[in-house]
Amino acid sequence: MPRTKGGIVTRRRHKKILKLAKGYFGSKHTLYKTANAQVMKSLSYAYRDRKRRKRDFRKLWITRINAGARLNNLSYSQLMHGLKLANIEINRKMLSELAIHDVEGFKSLCDTAKAALAK
Repeated sequence: MPRTKGGIVTRRRHKKILKLAKGYFGSKHTLYKTANAQVMKSLSYAYRDRKRRKRDFRKLWITRINAGARLNNLSYSQLMHGLKLANIEINRKMLSELAIHDVEGFKSLCDTAKAALAK
């Protein structure tokens, strides 16, 4: 039985990895072994950071809401508790957008939260 050679398969696999490594610095985009290691690491970073992005945005929204609430003499937790007591269901993304772009609307929400807390 003749010996099989895997040149075409190997070359395709190498080209696929080197294509993914396009733009990497130094030998990481030219040498297969280093490129493969970096591509595997990059793919694991991408997977991890797709999960982390959701956390980062939530942190950003909370920071913005807190800054807006502090301007209206409330803390973030007081504002959220007051909104819950007033049966106002608005998500953090929209609250942060209001805090940035519609200051008067955000102020009215803060006043509503204060009134609900006073009861």
